Amino acid sequence: MSDYPSFRLDGKTALVTGAARGLGRAISLALADAGADVALGLRVATDAEDLAAEIEGLGRRASRVPMDLLDLAQIEQAVGEVHAAFGRIDILVNNAGLGPAEKAAEDWTEAEFDSTFDLNVKGLFFASAAVARVMKEQGGGRIVNLSSQAGFIALPGEAIYCATKAAVSHLTKCHAVEWGQYGINVNAVAPTFIRTPGTAPALADPAFKADVEERIAALHRIGEPVDVAGAVVYLASPAAALVSGTTLMVDGGWTAR
Repeated sequence: MSDYPSFRLDGKTALVTGAARGLGRAISLALADAGADVALGLRVATDAEDLAAEIEGLGRRASRVPMDLLDLAQIEQAVGEVHAAFGRIDILVNNAGLGPAEKAAEDWTEAEFDSTFDLNVKGLFFASAAVARVMKEQGGGRIVNLSSQAGFIALPGEAIYCATKAAVSHLTKCHAVEWGQYGINVNAVAPTFIRTPGTAPALADPAFKADVEERIAALHRIGEPVDVAGAVVYLASPAAALVSGTTLMVDGGWTAR
């Protein structure tokens, strides 16, 4: 064992769900920069051609794989394709998720409830299970889930989203305990508001932006995708070999208040 921590991922293969844009894109590029080949799990198979080219420009292999997490058969097929193409899956990043518009808890419909849980929890659960079977056979791997500070605090109008992200953090613990005996580390990252295309409309409101910056108590700034990507690379790297079952807050101090 080296006397110094390594954050390199050379020779590793990563699968990132919801990779086309926002956090998924930033995470995919950061993994490639650290040395990993990257399979891009995509809801729309024709997306992310430019992202794949950028990863290849870093000297890494990239592939685009249809992977709609609402389709369990497609999840299994995608994992099989990635395993066949690369020979192994060392890292799974469960990034795909849905953040519905704010709505009073009493106004949510059953369909809205189901669609949020189906993607944020059910899809993540079955993607993890499919990849865990591969990792067990190869002797280990890393799973990194995208939770949220919303899983630890109450955000008015976002009760269902908050519940799904709390579930992700607890599933992280359950999977870490169950799969640790096979050399699989399972962790989560819980970001605050991050500047992405999805959050741009809300952050365009000066009052909302000022309120968010005030609530990010320690650092008073909006997060950038690279802030989250750095945490994912750490948890996927040899430096985090003894870290499992934890959720790493990337919230600038919001939940410390």
